Amino acid sequence: MRNSVLLVFLAFILMSCDSKSVFDKYQSVPNKWHKDSIISFKIHPPDTLNPYNLYVNLRNNNNYKYNNLFLIVEMKFPHGKTLKDTLEYKMAKPNGEFLGTGFADIKENKLWYKEQVVFNESGDYTVNIQHAMRENGKVNGIVNLEGITDVGFRIEKPAAK
Repeated sequence: MRNSVLLVFLAFILMSCDSKSVFDKYQSVPNKWHKDSIISFKIHPPDTLNPYNLYVNLRNNNNYKYNNLFLIVEMKFPHGKTLKDTLEYKMAKPNGEFLGTGFADIKENKLWYKEQVVFNESGDYTVNIQHAMRENGKVNGIVNLEGITDVGFRIEKPAAK
């Protein structure tokens, strides 16, 4: 019990020291991620002048049985404009070992979405994320994707030059 309290305290301290983070939130995926289930984040950027780097964060466990992941990421701007991207991320090495960080069976992945983005419209932005996985040779997508436990979105200040 004492070790658990110490680990939670250390994790809190490490997260508090993240000076680059502007926005960093996760949503849990219950058991399986349905193809029509959209994970949504409402974002109020800090300013309309400075550039930021954007990431999709994912946590997966050993039930994830693919070496890549296809996502549809949609960003809705405050005044109606929408950008939609289909993205592919590598999730495992050729030997099947998962990429990402973590000591147990949960791996955390910080995946590039966009860099040097200036939120030039004031107001709230919405980011929607859904999976677009298909098995090789099959037309229909995977209805219930197993092994993704959490989906997140992160905005960071770029590293100083």
